[in-house]
Amino acid sequence: MVRELVRRMRRKYRSIRGDNLRGRMRKRKAVLAMSAAVMGFSTGAVDISAFDPQHKISFQQIDPTQTRVHALELVSSDTMKEALAEEEGVRLTVYRDVAGYPTVGVGHLVRPEDGLRVGDRISYDQALDFLEADLRRAEQGVKRLVGDLPLYQHEFDALVDLVYNVGEGNVSESQSPNLNAAIQMADYDGIASELTYTTAAGKVARGLEFRSERRQSIFMSATYEDPRAIEVDMRGQATT
Repeated sequence: MVRELVRRMRRKYRSIRGDNLRGRMRKRKAVLAMSAAVMGFSTGAVDISAFDPQHKISFQQIDPTQTRVHALELVSSDTMKEALAEEEGVRLTVYRDVAGYPTVGVGHLVRPEDGLRVGDRISYDQALDFLEADLRRAEQGVKRLVGDLPLYQHEFDALVDLVYNVGEGNVSESQSPNLNAAIQMADYDGIASELTYTTAAGKVARGLEFRSERRQSIFMSATYEDPRAIEVDMRGQATT
């Protein structure tokens, strides 16, 4: 099953302009196929001891889409994984992102221990391994960030996208004081207003503007749709 999902990742997530509806639809299908691989990851059990050594937290069976729960109960939803796959795409050759950092796979920031340089290629299996590890790291970063603040599933998802996108260091109290203050005050509207990160290397990036808009919609109203999503008018023309 995994091999089949990996094979389907061969299609690239490319930007296609104009009214080429067929090309746009192919891109959409490729992204959905790749997101299927993401959603196939095993979430595993939450290691409560890593955050609560005294094991004082007692979880109940509560629907996090209807009631806010402790972040330790949560992992990324399948809908969020699909959105993440759409935003990041997949690249098997190490490249420099808009900020100039070596990147590969599904938005994986190359680390020294990866032993990779710009121009190196990785396998589909490696891309999936990087993605799974990065997603788990982002989820743990969110749990450290929010502490005891209860969250809906969609609020947790939006924060995972934030940490995945900008890194845990950039949501620290020193780098994002307003976000951390809103969390301390349990000001959910304030948190939503601080989810906009639109610059890379000191320049505003249009893609990050769209992603921030989507992230805020996820946090505030559980709306996961891509603001750049393809629509077809009455004449059969593709629009964005």
